Amino acid sequence: MIEIFAQVTDLTSLPLFRQKWLIDLIYLISVMLFILGLKKLGTARTARQGNFLSMLGMFIAIMVTLLNHNIVSFQLIVIALVAGAVVGIFMAKKVVMTAMPDMVAIFNGFGGIASSLVAVAEFLPKQANQTANNDILFYVTLILSILIGTVTFSGSLIAFLKLSEAIPGKAIMVTFSKFLNVTLSMGIIMASVLLYNDINQMHFFIAIIGASFILGITLVMPIGGADMPVVVSLLNSYSGIAVAMTGFVLKNNSLIVVGSLVGASGIILTNIMCKAMNRSLLNVLFGGFGATSLVAEANGGTQGTAKSSSAEDAAIIIDIAESVIIVPGYGMAVSQAQHVVKKLSDVLEARGTKVSFAIHPVAGRMPGHMNVLLAESGVEYDKLYAMDQINDRFAQTDVVIVIGANDVVNPAAKSNPSSPIYGMPVLDVGNAKSVMVLKRSLNLGFANIENELFFKDNTMMIFGDAKKTVENFLTALDELG
Repeated sequence: MIEIFAQVTDLTSLPLFRQKWLIDLIYLISVMLFILGLKKLGTARTARQGNFLSMLGMFIAIMVTLLNHNIVSFQLIVIALVAGAVVGIFMAKKVVMTAMPDMVAIFNGFGGIASSLVAVAEFLPKQANQTANNDILFYVTLILSILIGTVTFSGSLIAFLKLSEAIPGKAIMVTFSKFLNVTLSMGIIMASVLLYNDINQMHFFIAIIGASFILGITLVMPIGGADMPVVVSLLNSYSGIAVAMTGFVLKNNSLIVVGSLVGASGIILTNIMCKAMNRSLLNVLFGGFGATSLVAEANGGTQGTAKSSSAEDAAIIIDIAESVIIVPGYGMAVSQAQHVVKKLSDVLEARGTKVSFAIHPVAGRMPGHMNVLLAESGVEYDKLYAMDQINDRFAQTDVVIVIGANDVVNPAAKSNPSSPIYGMPVLDVGNAKSVMVLKRSLNLGFANIENELFFKDNTMMIFGDAKKTVENFLTALDELG
């Protein structure tokens, strides 16, 4: 393989391969592939094509960069490629679908630390020959690349640990985290200015890296587990911005464009997530997100008596239903029920029942988590409906089956001004003729408040593991004929 790379590099000695216009044209092609890929990622049906086009664009950009700039030996490049591919394939193959948010979070961190390390590698030689502060644009973007990349890495590491439950998922350090964040930010700015004035003062450079690492931790620690979809999308945006800053450092237009695309799309997605939870983007940026979870407990209170039912009794109602909407939540992911849910959908459709799936933007632990789980089980894309597409249909629906969802279906968001989630857009499942909630117990959700839906007259609670309950549905339906 190394010999093949060496033969390819011989082509760069030809005059054509030394033309700047050709290199720029190839970069432009890769950028076009990035944009087209991002466009196709907008819908589940074309997402695979979008991933492929984006990967092809990145491959082209990497290859032209390697051919145009002999930065390190190709032996090292091949070793890095093989090592990265082995690790990536191993992680992708081993990860279970419930741990997909964890993997996405840590991958965001890898992107951030890669940008930071590239910026450090660019700074050190220039610091040695006293030219690191000759170009103000280079210096500012370099510092931003290190700052944002390191914050993304440490913040993503905390998000990964929370999602994997290696550390508590609740909000931590809410009382003084804002002050600490401001102090660290001001310290980074001051150290950057002092380093610019005297490039030999390397302790300021180390302080910038250390403070950035701590800042990433203090930004994410106060955010509770329920708000992880926002954190994941925000950190994804940070990783893109870090890449864009690194593009300025390297004077690489392709990196600037792709980083800007990722950064902008991540911010847009973050804004969508915030609206879906009735939160402010500033709360996320300044570590106030999740603070309400500490006071939510005081707003609880028993709403009435929940009616418990068996899977067999519920199956009788499902059997005569003409329309069914399934609402998946994190509980479905935990129980790995997506495959039996798909089977239930197939059985009902074979009986002439119209089946749809309602997806709340923040259902699960990352944006699109439920879509990924259902796609893995083979649910057709045209059966998945976003909240704003399906909310008006609940009133005409015979049965709604809520599988492991809680706060995203709580009517208190619309009916109770004193509720911590008041104003949060929710799925109006309570408007259906019958609502079946599959849940292990009446334990509170992430918002730490009781769900008014559980006590409505048209709601029946079916306690137990979601996968086992759906299997019982299937058995009972089979017996009914």
